[in-house]
Amino acid sequence: MTKKIFWSIMLAAGAVLAASLVVIMGCLYSYFSNIQGKQLQDELALAVAAVERNGKEYLEKVQPGQYRLTWVAGNGDVLYDTQSGGAGMENHADRQEIREALLNREGKSSRYSTTLLEKTLYYAQRLEDGSVLRISVSSVTVWVLVLGMIQPILIVITVALIISGILASRISHHIMEPLNSLDLERPLENDTYEEIAPLLNRINKQHRQIAMQMSELQRRSDEFAQITRGMTEGLVLLNEKNMIISINPAALKLFHAEESCKGKDFLIIERSPHVSHAIQDALSNGHSEIRIEREGKEYQIHVNRIESNGSVIGAVVLAFDITEAAYAERNRREFTANVSHELKTPLQSIMGSAELIENGLVKEEDMPRFVGHIRTEAERLVTLIEDIIRLSRLDEGNEMPFENVDLYEVAAEVTAGLNDAAAAANVKITLTGEKVNVKGVRRLLTETIFNLCDNAIKYNKDGGTVEVTVSRQEDHGVVTVKDSGIGISPEHQTRVFERFYRVDKSRSKESGGTGLGLSIVKHAVQYMNGKIDLHSTPGEGTDIQISFQENKIM
Repeated sequence: MTKKIFWSIMLAAGAVLAASLVVIMGCLYSYFSNIQGKQLQDELALAVAAVERNGKEYLEKVQPGQYRLTWVAGNGDVLYDTQSGGAGMENHADRQEIREALLNREGKSSRYSTTLLEKTLYYAQRLEDGSVLRISVSSVTVWVLVLGMIQPILIVITVALIISGILASRISHHIMEPLNSLDLERPLENDTYEEIAPLLNRINKQHRQIAMQMSELQRRSDEFAQITRGMTEGLVLLNEKNMIISINPAALKLFHAEESCKGKDFLIIERSPHVSHAIQDALSNGHSEIRIEREGKEYQIHVNRIESNGSVIGAVVLAFDITEAAYAERNRREFTANVSHELKTPLQSIMGSAELIENGLVKEEDMPRFVGHIRTEAERLVTLIEDIIRLSRLDEGNEMPFENVDLYEVAAEVTAGLNDAAAAANVKITLTGEKVNVKGVRRLLTETIFNLCDNAIKYNKDGGTVEVTVSRQEDHGVVTVKDSGIGISPEHQTRVFERFYRVDKSRSKESGGTGLGLSIVKHAVQYMNGKIDLHSTPGEGTDIQISFQENKIM
């Protein structure tokens, strides 16, 4: 801006200077030309008077000099010329000044030389006898005047430009100083030129609009950050060049990245070719999705293209943790297969025995054994169905009545009911502890403790023991079932609570178990907000502990 003002002033000064020189030179030239013309007219008047009195005699006495006199007859013939005498000169009838003088008594004209550096002035006057006397003088043109004064003109121009440059520099800085010191953050508080008041008002209005827009933008940015920060799904926003614009904490954890990854290529934090292909596919086709496994978890990644005004500006990557859903789906398929198998086995046994009886292939003395077998398999089938129904109810979360339950009392009822089964297996079952009240579902607590004790008896050694203990640990009621049985190896300990999972399938078949007992225990304890812990050493026995929040009765 300062340079523009400076050069504008310099240009104006130069234009004024040039115009001044042109006007001055024009005025001077015009002034001196007028003086010269008047002098020429005065000289001509004197010459006319002399020629009319003395004729050619006067002209012959005139010495050649600055002025030239030519006497022309009425027909244009030259009678006499002070420089050439007139002999041999061409007819002057066609000369402008001669024609005008013959017509109007007086005439004048001017003619330039071929170089345009010299001009000749002609003045003519008709005499009483009809002839014409012409006087002429050579005069320099304005260009000769300019060339003659070129040195002083250049000096004047140089001095004027220097002075103009100094003044222009000071003026431009003086003009710009208030503008450079403007406080654009508070435009209405500036004390400066009145001419820029409308500009400052517009700036102030734009400031308010920008402030409102920035506030709204910041609010939306904060909302977006809070929403994405609280998401369990991983969210990554990419631009059209695959650069990371935004990434939430869940995505940082999934891709093992840091906050500093923003603004960098997504390939830096995720080098999987499958993910890269999914992003490129989404940018081309609009959408893609893949599944990946990370650290024992399964994720489903959806990639969607982002468009604006018909052009692709980026992509959004959304990662869902589907581990539980995939696990539940696998469990459902396994459960369906296991249920089908478990139901099919006793039914086939029942149908086989019934078919033999129906066809008369069973001897009379073997009939009780076959009928007993049918009854045993039917009871096993009923037990399996009841266990499946229990699990289904627990899965569905059907409401059951909670009440104040004494764990020791329930444990005593269970152990008393299992005394005969323990004696038949040559296992000693004992109960120790104290009364502890918890809030739970009595039927579920009874089934839980029963299943734990029943398993401890079935998978025990001959002459083994089952120790049931009810205790209070801090503010929890705890039931511990410890046996001296075969134990569970470490690779099976995490899976024994799965449905139909059996550590020793052959022994489970002999014991008549359905494979759902510990699964029912797990779901029942979870339903009552309890906790279950298992500790086992192969060949030494198993220790299972269940705990519930104590219900203190005032």
